Amino acid sequence: MTSQSPPNTDDTSSSFITADKPAVGFFDTSHLKADIKGRSVRGGVVTVGAQAAKFILHIASTAVLAHLLTPAEFGLIAMVKVFTEFVNLFKDLGLSMATIQKEDINHQQVSTLFWVNIAISCLLMLIVAAISPFVAWFYGKPQLIPLTIAIGSTFIFGGLIAQHTALMRRQMRFRILAIIEIVSMAAGIVAAIIAALSGLSYWSLVIMTAVRGCVNVVMVWSQSHWRPGRPVRGSGVRPMLAFGGNLTGSNVLGYFSRNSDNVIIGYALGETSLGIYTKAYGLLTLPLIQFSVPLRSIMIPALSRLQDEPKQYRRFFLQVLSAILLITIPMVTFLFVSADEIVNIILGSQWSAAITAFRYLAPAAFFSAISFVPGWLFITTGRARAQFRWALLSTPVTVIGFLIGVNWGINGVAASFSITYSAMFVLYIYWATHKSPVSFYDIVQALTVPVLGSLPAGLTAALIGRILSESNIIIRFAVCSMAFAVCYFTCVMATSTGRQIVRSLISVISILRKKPMAIITE
Repeated sequence: MTSQSPPNTDDTSSSFITADKPAVGFFDTSHLKADIKGRSVRGGVVTVGAQAAKFILHIASTAVLAHLLTPAEFGLIAMVKVFTEFVNLFKDLGLSMATIQKEDINHQQVSTLFWVNIAISCLLMLIVAAISPFVAWFYGKPQLIPLTIAIGSTFIFGGLIAQHTALMRRQMRFRILAIIEIVSMAAGIVAAIIAALSGLSYWSLVIMTAVRGCVNVVMVWSQSHWRPGRPVRGSGVRPMLAFGGNLTGSNVLGYFSRNSDNVIIGYALGETSLGIYTKAYGLLTLPLIQFSVPLRSIMIPALSRLQDEPKQYRRFFLQVLSAILLITIPMVTFLFVSADEIVNIILGSQWSAAITAFRYLAPAAFFSAISFVPGWLFITTGRARAQFRWALLSTPVTVIGFLIGVNWGINGVAASFSITYSAMFVLYIYWATHKSPVSFYDIVQALTVPVLGSLPAGLTAALIGRILSESNIIIRFAVCSMAFAVCYFTCVMATSTGRQIVRSLISVISILRKKPMAIITE
């Protein structure tokens, strides 16, 4: 039957919207504004909980696969992914974000975008197959040809679900999306471990990607309420294509900026050095991703609905930012202090060369803790073109830094990344806050409490770690963790602003524990 009202937010609904049943209400988001904070908070609790589960899965799989595979085997996959993930940036062309951000959309527009995504995905698969000999020649590794083709063939999965997931995020259906992500990730990890135990070497990592993508498609299509119709010319997608084009341009340049270090290391230093470097960077930024990635899926649709209400936009943005920074800033500080213990416990002694690079990358990771801020501001206020212009300016600076740093090995690259990224990111935030409801001073003020709390906590943990340097590594890590947490919490609670942020978090958690579906008002 055709729906004529806003869809129920309960994810158990099983009705479908097809070309024959185009329900306008399914694309309408006006009903979300009445409870934007409540939906965001509930979605945040669900998504962060899911991300915690994914974090545990990722750490466990990293630990297992790091013992089953060698740094060189991880390095081979990293070599290929530098190219395939760059090409993969074009599979969506920013169209899913355009679907989320646009105030008014219809069935014909989304159907047209769906088929655009499919066509692009298929084209990119062919492009990756065509460049596979070049990838092998560039690194001097013939075995990269089948690896490149295999990884590129997984692009179709993204095209099949881009618009479905965008519509589900637009309607803030975070619970079912979280379940899908956890199940598909777990399936991929199990497949990879079985493959590695069977002696399939680096192919086990390819199998993990393929299985995860396949399960993701099956579950998204089984849970989505929407089915695409035929593409329609003149359906009004041109502005969405322009928005997506600018967003894709900035993403491409940003990707090139963030991954040119992998290209340079792989070419100049080889797969073993690249495997060590990428694992150090991945391990350092993994905890931060647990917050930035899921919150991006929540905050962009929420803030997009508030783009015409600047006061409410600013208040909501800063509330969320303060809560995030209260957790991520001390996280980065503790990772820097406990680099030895973290690398040896999770990866093993064969990865000890990653410790120094891990520490050199820490300043960049500090700013990565707020890397979502400019993107949220640009996208939700419809300024993708300004974001693209910034990427044109910042990318050459970062790449030049990598080219200079590689003369000192992976540690030189890590140090150059921290220097250039940190300096440019401060300017990036200033650029993003210009002409937005949030000011540069607002961001600086939000950083104050977590930074001032993290510094003494980090010094305390470092001192205790040195005192216990001869003790068991697990015991030393546990004691330092406790000391850091106690010191940080004490410092935060010593300030009125810190107490206010903590009280706000406790209040939200308390309400959700008593009434999980409670409406939280201003």
